[in-house]
Amino acid sequence: MRYSLLIVLFFFYGCLLAQPDSLFIKEKKQKYDGPQWLQVNNASVDLSQVSFVNWNSGGTNSISGLLGLKSSYDYKDKYFVWKNNVDIRYGINKQEDRGTRKTDDLIEFNSNMGYKPDNLSNWFYSARLNFRTQLANGFQYPNTSEPISKFLAPGYLFFGGGMEYGKHIDKLSFYFSPITLKATLVLDEDLANAGSFGVAPAVLDVLGNVVVPGEKTRKEVGVLITNSYEMEIAENINVKHQISLYSDYINNFGNLDIDWRVDFDFKVNSFIRATLGSHLRYDDDVKTSRVSEITGDQEEAGAKVQWKQFLGVGFSVDF
Repeated sequence: MRYSLLIVLFFFYGCLLAQPDSLFIKEKKQKYDGPQWLQVNNASVDLSQVSFVNWNSGGTNSISGLLGLKSSYDYKDKYFVWKNNVDIRYGINKQEDRGTRKTDDLIEFNSNMGYKPDNLSNWFYSARLNFRTQLANGFQYPNTSEPISKFLAPGYLFFGGGMEYGKHIDKLSFYFSPITLKATLVLDEDLANAGSFGVAPAVLDVLGNVVVPGEKTRKEVGVLITNSYEMEIAENINVKHQISLYSDYINNFGNLDIDWRVDFDFKVNSFIRATLGSHLRYDDDVKTSRVSEITGDQEEAGAKVQWKQFLGVGFSVDF
């Protein structure tokens, strides 16, 4: 994948520049208060609206909304770290003379357990679980008659073990897993028969009837490298960077699946905040389509880099 090397080079170059000295020097020793459980819940609503009346430059009235819910429940003592979190988001957009369209849809669960052999070490023996899917059907608009994705179609499961470095593991983490299972679930029969998201498609006879149904799961075993970093770059301005690089040992080893997010959080007060984010993905199993210039039908166009940018202003409350 021609973008992989460039993206990885930029990633590691950014990591070298992004580590502030405050993580490594002038560190104040903290008194150990025993095992601790910490739970944090957050609900948010982001809204945007545009209206035009006799606007000579033209434009379309629109309104957008994004609902978010995050919950984390973490444990920490001298030797163990166990971090659990759930992230749910759903966004819609409504424009004049056009139906409501989905702009964001995510259900994600993460669980990360780490153990270090002594209190002075910054290396953890770690095991990780990640699962994500979506809530509602997805469409290739304006076609809303044939879903291109559904709940658990796809669903992605990562599970593996390895080593994790984190001097301040809540803010900075480097994780390497030489053995990670990736399972792709496509539990919808039509999408599975079509071979969506990399599963084996159905075998058809000459009349187009299904002889052997499409597989609903695809299993891979590969290597996973992740990095996450969070810091306050100015008063009330935080940035969080997360990247995941995965390569399957058996199928085209060296071809990277990439998931890279950079999110800025601007806090106005206890309830109002703005967010600016970028989300880049590449998965060789997720193929795109295009209209054939010869037949006029849809044909496969291969995998492409997916990118989403978002800006929102809204309300957020911890509970």
